[in-house]
Amino acid sequence: MPRDAADLHVERWRDHWIDISFDEEVEALTVRLAVLKRHLRESKQAALAETGLQDFEYDTLHALMIRETPGHASPGELAQELGVSNAGITGRLDGLEKQGWVRRMPGAADRRRVDVEVTRSGVAVWRRAMALRGSAEDDLAAALSRRELVTLNRLLKKLTLRVEGGG
Repeated sequence: MPRDAADLHVERWRDHWIDISFDEEVEALTVRLAVLKRHLRESKQAALAETGLQDFEYDTLHALMIRETPGHASPGELAQELGVSNAGITGRLDGLEKQGWVRRMPGAADRRRVDVEVTRSGVAVWRRAMALRGSAEDDLAAALSRRELVTLNRLLKKLTLRVEGGG
């Protein structure tokens, strides 16, 4: 198998920093994860550029679309899920509303409450970005057989659970 950036990184550590103890496999893992994260971030940015979305616009639309009630939420729910302040979500929603991608309306159960709903054009722009991202993700995964992909997902889940405190 050809060498990758992680191989080169580990070789440099091994050859030049002999006084620093490290596990070569752990170091290679972290470098490879960083390379993959960068690749996925760049593919997301390319999809957003092609669709005319900004990061925060996509993230907000995505948060709305992957809910238990797709396309509907309160501003407070969105702020909490996205980790932004109430003022921050108000600014995001103002911009999305100006683009015609969401609309705010009085709540069905309580007219004092505001609900956010994704519009058809909001769904369309989100779907275009998702299709482009999905294509890049599928292309990346194509390097693995189905069995390898299942194994990788199982192993990555173990790492994720460790970070989330459940493993």
